Amino acid sequence: MTAGETLSERLADDIMDIIRTGNLGPGDQLASSRDLARRFEVTTPTVREALRRLEATGAVEFRHGSGTYVGAGVGRRLLANPHRPSRTPDGVHELIRARLVLEPPIAAAAARERDAAGLAMLAESVTNALHPPVGDLRPAVHFHVALAATSGNALLRETVEALLHVRAHDQVEIRHRYDDRERDHAEHVALLEAVRGGDPDLADRLCREHLASIAAAVGA
Repeated sequence: MTAGETLSERLADDIMDIIRTGNLGPGDQLASSRDLARRFEVTTPTVREALRRLEATGAVEFRHGSGTYVGAGVGRRLLANPHRPSRTPDGVHELIRARLVLEPPIAAAAARERDAAGLAMLAESVTNALHPPVGDLRPAVHFHVALAATSGNALLRETVEALLHVRAHDQVEIRHRYDDRERDHAEHVALLEAVRGGDPDLADRLCREHLASIAAAVGA
């Protein structure tokens, strides 16, 4: 145990080692808290504390009456703050300006790399724009997260995903304000085709123009 490290922190790392060495993936079941306590010679409450730490990161999830399972966030390296501050009046403008800085070069990288799995996600999500937002619901696969995934760089995907997650309410508000569904869809389709065609300059420009049109619509 390193200086300043608690027992539950060390145990959380040990449980992650079990997941990695066992090649466990999202949806795979972990041993019970009691079995883990016996394995590491600690108390069951200590194991549960370690598992709650991992649950906060999405690495594990609890299913009532069933057990503990590997979570969808097990491979995630960037985490959104679960105790983030409340929304600010300038949040929507701040988000779209940040996206204007980050996403066009990511679109260019996507056109250069054209990761096959990312392209499949991008094609699947291209019709999201046609569906009006309903309350705070978000699409299962966000088009711009899929765009980052197509770069083949997992950290870029996680960066965009974390940004849109931590500012989820602002992103939903943007979708409500930018309500030209046909235009939004057409811009996504054009961007998809630029990426498919392997044209980084066009992908960068289309992404920049797309986000600029959104910025204009929301007054950013």
